[in-house]
Amino acid sequence: MIKSNLLLLGNEAVALAAIDSGISGVYAYPGTPSTEATEFIQKYASESTHSRWCTNEKTAMEAALGVSYVGKRALVCMKHVGLNVCADAFINASMTGVNGGLVVLVADDPSMHSSQNEQDSRFYGKFSFAPIFEPSTQQEAYNMTRAAFELSEEVGLPVLLRVVTRLAHSRAQIVPQPAQKPADIHFPANPGNWILLPVVARRRNNEVIAQQPMIEQKAIDSPFNIYDCSVPSKRGIIACGIAWNYLMEAIGGKICGPVLKVSQYPLPKALIADMASKVDEILVIEDGQPFVEDQVKGVIPGKVVVKGRLSGDLPRTGELTPDNVKAAITGVAEPVLETSEYVVPRPPALCQGCGHRDVYNSLKDIIAQYPNGKVFSDIGCYTLGALPPFKAINSTVDMGASITMAKGAADAGLFPSVAVIGDSTFTHSGMTGLLDAVNSNSSITVIISDNLTTAMTGGQNSAGTNKFEQICLGIGVDPAHIKVVTPVPANREQIDQILKEEIEYRGVSVIIPRRECMQTLARKKRKKL
Repeated sequence: MIKSNLLLLGNEAVALAAIDSGISGVYAYPGTPSTEATEFIQKYASESTHSRWCTNEKTAMEAALGVSYVGKRALVCMKHVGLNVCADAFINASMTGVNGGLVVLVADDPSMHSSQNEQDSRFYGKFSFAPIFEPSTQQEAYNMTRAAFELSEEVGLPVLLRVVTRLAHSRAQIVPQPAQKPADIHFPANPGNWILLPVVARRRNNEVIAQQPMIEQKAIDSPFNIYDCSVPSKRGIIACGIAWNYLMEAIGGKICGPVLKVSQYPLPKALIADMASKVDEILVIEDGQPFVEDQVKGVIPGKVVVKGRLSGDLPRTGELTPDNVKAAITGVAEPVLETSEYVVPRPPALCQGCGHRDVYNSLKDIIAQYPNGKVFSDIGCYTLGALPPFKAINSTVDMGASITMAKGAADAGLFPSVAVIGDSTFTHSGMTGLLDAVNSNSSITVIISDNLTTAMTGGQNSAGTNKFEQICLGIGVDPAHIKVVTPVPANREQIDQILKEEIEYRGVSVIIPRRECMQTLARKKRKKL
């Protein structure tokens, strides 16, 4: 497909490797910092490669598992909190096993640049007995993806490929390898494994656990795990994934003691035990939570001191940097650069002309008329309604939580209880909450703020576009209480009136303010020029 050397994002390197591995489909829901992998495949893969966005990460994982069942390869892409959504399918995929290679790309977000938490997806891999790859460079991201598909088929398990924001969104030159053709359809050798009745699940659980020593040995022998104990020292260093780059920068590329680079898991305990026999202390450098540091303490003798994030030698939260890694090695903290008084903070804000602005302008004024009124919001660019000048929402927790939280608050006696959810988030995980509310006849007002796209992640297609009225009717919302408005300043009086009427209605009502995202509209206009 692509013959020459390329300058690619880490996400794009994974995507190219997946194409070159002969995938039959990519399955994903857009979420920063993972989105570019799917977009690359949409742009460059053959037309026979499925690449449409899925409704959520769970449906993505399950569809990919279906691809695997018929013997073909699939890539699943998501951000770290998306792995929570598909955890049921992901964890059970180790119990069914795989037929065609199945690789799950998860982009973690240390420092929470665009996320609600800093969770480390490596815990999911360990929890589900799945092998894990963690590249340190874009070329490794390419090479590991190719290796991950091979390993997935060899051991019959899904493989987790973990990247972090800095790798996902930085560029480097990639040298591709010869591409493979997609496999023909072929069915599992043990089709009974895919029917997880308790008798099957118990057997498969034992089989998967019995595989772990073999999978760990592969990590010990992996070319992606580098162990160098040629230089004696009282301190050893373990660097994981992208942290290897920070270590090399901190020490100028000159090995100054036993060093282990970990990029393939399960943790190669034999290599760590060997390092522990040669040193008095081990410094663990990893971007994310102390996943390896905690495990190392259970592997080595008590006389060897383990340092890292838990010990305070590295920051407990946030991204690693070359500076704080160097400080942990040398014991000398880097000087903190003071923020200039001339640098003015620029918090994020809704775009000028955005329809969400008109919704919040009305909602803020109407809800202020009720002493106990609360607005439960959701994940999307409309979450910026929490900031000035609106300050119009009271909660944002996870995808789809707005409707269910509003329902719970109403169940507890709150009035009025309002939910604000975006179009893409509604189809992702809001519909089931609305069904609960309808079944309970909860006194809530649901605002589906429809800007006709998945705006926050770059304008991908939204699964429910032009279907929301029908979806709400099908769920059981009274058609007399499904209202559609166009959120523009000229319609302010109409929006205010509808909000007042539906808030006062003691049942489930849905208001759909619909106007296209300004950014999406601008992109369409540029394409026409």
